[in-house]
Amino acid sequence: MTAFDIEDEFNDNLGYRLLMNSPVTLFYRHEVLDSTVASLAALGYQIRSFDAGSWRDEQDLHQEVAAKLDFPKYYGRNYAALNDCLRDLVLQEYGWDPESTGLVLVFTGFDAFAHRLPEIAHGVLHLAAHHSRAASLIGSRLICLVQSSDPWIRFDDVGAEPVVWNAAEWLNSAREPERRGGGELRSRGLLSAFGRLFGRRGHAARREHRARDRERRSEDE
Repeated sequence: MTAFDIEDEFNDNLGYRLLMNSPVTLFYRHEVLDSTVASLAALGYQIRSFDAGSWRDEQDLHQEVAAKLDFPKYYGRNYAALNDCLRDLVLQEYGWDPESTGLVLVFTGFDAFAHRLPEIAHGVLHLAAHHSRAASLIGSRLICLVQSSDPWIRFDDVGAEPVVWNAAEWLNSAREPERRGGGELRSRGLLSAFGRLFGRRGHAARREHRARDRERRSEDE
């Protein structure tokens, strides 16, 4: 798969929208995540899903990741080995169909794992971001989608990039639990508005967004 076309910035290409601001995108509502995953699958992306909420310790993480990504039997089941195997994954030596549009890693219940093992959880997201960038350098697309049942969860930057909320749930008000059964969010409209903010204004707007996000975090604290 070649790099995105220059017009993808303006034509609502979902893969481009997700990777534009960060290789790691947060989701709160399962229906928003499911819709995104279904759309990516329809575009030819290979989907690999992980039940991070069931991981009680680091070995649970390694066991599921190794099985779902077809890691070799010699996989060492530690952070360094995970880094090495993700590197080979990006090179499509195993676990990644070279005929696919790209690879999508989907982690559900990640907040539970992050509360249990915060440093390891952040390390997983960091590796995902790092290898997503490595994939982009050779014309491949690696996207990481992270579902959290905690609507206010935050992570430090990964791979020198922020972990951001998806377009439909970017506003704090869109993740208020009491609104889950309320009015329907118009994801496509929000996505278009998000695209106008970030796509057409380019890097300057993204810097402004990050500054506002930091300011909002300071106010919350």
